[in-house]
Amino acid sequence: MYPSTNPPPPGSHGYTPGGYPPPQGYPSPPQGGYPPPQGGYPPPQGGYPPSQGGYPPPQGYPPPVQGYYGPPPGGYHPPGGYGPGPGGPITNQPGVQPGGMDGGWMSIPQGGINCPPGLEYLTMIDQLLIKQKVEILEALTGFETKNKFTIKNSLGQKVYLAVEDSDCCTRNICGPIRPFEMKILDNYKNEVIHLHRPLACDSCCFPCCLQSMEVYAPPGNLLGIVQQEWSLCYPSFSVQNAAGETVLRIEGPICTMSICGDVEFKILSRDGETQVGKISKQWSGVMREMFTDADYFGVTFPLDLDVKMKAVMLGACFLIDVMFFEKTNNN
Repeated sequence: MYPSTNPPPPGSHGYTPGGYPPPQGYPSPPQGGYPPPQGGYPPPQGGYPPSQGGYPPPQGYPPPVQGYYGPPPGGYHPPGGYGPGPGGPITNQPGVQPGGMDGGWMSIPQGGINCPPGLEYLTMIDQLLIKQKVEILEALTGFETKNKFTIKNSLGQKVYLAVEDSDCCTRNICGPIRPFEMKILDNYKNEVIHLHRPLACDSCCFPCCLQSMEVYAPPGNLLGIVQQEWSLCYPSFSVQNAAGETVLRIEGPICTMSICGDVEFKILSRDGETQVGKISKQWSGVMREMFTDADYFGVTFPLDLDVKMKAVMLGACFLIDVMFFEKTNNN
């Protein structure tokens, strides 16, 4: 007997007794839909183990700074290598470039054990150039003013300034034989060398009253004396130390007139046999020579000469200048 082809009656659940049951299909979704998944897959117990043999994280990095960061309190510090501030040692003259021909000051070298303060500049010098400043009033009127000098080394760097200290009447009445004091200053205007020239005659007819120049460094401490020696033919001087012992000698030419050339005074050894240096009055040009008494001088001496004697030779240069090349009323 074949199953009936008529549709099943209601409530029969879709199948006919004695026949094949129809496919069940998918049940209807519950009221309100399916609930969402609960939390996804649970993580493994104890977390994921770290990878074996991987690259270790970099060590020593600081934690990242959160938010905006400004300059640290007190501002940024300068990078390393900057020189000392105002409180540090000063080895160059202030306000100028060290060295060169632009009028800069000489750097301060390391002084020796027995070097008087202020003479450190002379330890590394074997030549000095002395230039007298032109005074306009003196050039136009002949009225004698205080002499001023700039002292430089062979590179053109300033070493000292020299300023005459004398009164007006003495300069204009006594002329070249006048007594005077001279202050030699460093770049800080400190007096490092003091020169004293007493009043004396410059004629060979009075051998008992000859010219001299006393050199002090620091002021009040005698270093030496430049003493004129009596001579009929040519200028002669002895350079003495503080004990009065002759260390060097100076001899000049018979004619000390500067005519289109230099005038040289030889610096000799104590016995007068060996020349070790010279003091030269350099030709400064026709106009300067005719209308002023502002002169150029050069002093050379051994590099290893005692620094005290180098200062005394500087005093000898000023004595030779005032004795032979200082003019009265620019005549």
